Amino acid sequence: MTRWIEETLFPHWGQRFCVGKVLFEDKTEHQHLVIFESTSHGRVMMLDGAVQVTLADEFVYHEMMSHVPLFALKEPKHVLVIGGGDGGILREVLKHPSVKQAVLCEIDRTVIDMSLKYFPEISAGAFDDKRTDVRIEDGVKLVAETHGRFDAILVDSTDPVGPGSVLFTKGFYASCRRCLNKGGVLVTQNGVPFMQGAELKQSMSYFRELFEDSTCYLAAVPTYAGGQMAFGWASNDHKVRTAKLADIRERFMAAAIATKYYTPAVHKAAFALPAFVDRLITN
Repeated sequence: MTRWIEETLFPHWGQRFCVGKVLFEDKTEHQHLVIFESTSHGRVMMLDGAVQVTLADEFVYHEMMSHVPLFALKEPKHVLVIGGGDGGILREVLKHPSVKQAVLCEIDRTVIDMSLKYFPEISAGAFDDKRTDVRIEDGVKLVAETHGRFDAILVDSTDPVGPGSVLFTKGFYASCRRCLNKGGVLVTQNGVPFMQGAELKQSMSYFRELFEDSTCYLAAVPTYAGGQMAFGWASNDHKVRTAKLADIRERFMAAAIATKYYTPAVHKAAFALPAFVDRLITN
């Protein structure tokens, strides 16, 4: 008999996957984790009923969360990734030759262990890179207490339910601001605006209070159903977001990074927002 696994992120609407084989399922110290083979999306990881990553389209999310902020900066050297235990963001960050250190803070060691076992192609050796510093701890605590300073902080979090909810608070964002170098950038996972407009609106209101420049940009990630995915953007230097296309293209060519989704033109276009999203983040 065919088994289906349903995503339960939203109470009144969802999607389901036809399962070839369940590879791992357990309640970790922090959340329910299931990994399975899907007939449509390849291998899939879900946490607390929400899809985190699929092999079929992980490149969209990971490239756009990483390369938009890092190519907006001239020479990013120190990057903090909060969450991201699958290693995809870490993989893309380390492709930038200017990066000297990438700190990955993941609260759940099991997510890293299972990703290395069942999704090794996502991290692609990033955890073994000498520039990688893995911290198994609460990201809220890290940004509140660290003496480190970062050119970019990338919050690859779950949705604001369960252990991920604290990563959508004003206090957390304020701590991130404290940890940013001058001209640094904070980028956050902010859900699908069509389905999670209230979440995006709340985060943007905090950003406006805390940062000189705040907005979001979009990418089409097929797995995150309901429309385009929003990435929150915050910085105390508006010049970073408005970097010229020619400069972004020059940095991209110099880095010689092979991408499947990101291009300098897509980078600039991602900040062009539909009217309903613009109203969400400005009102």
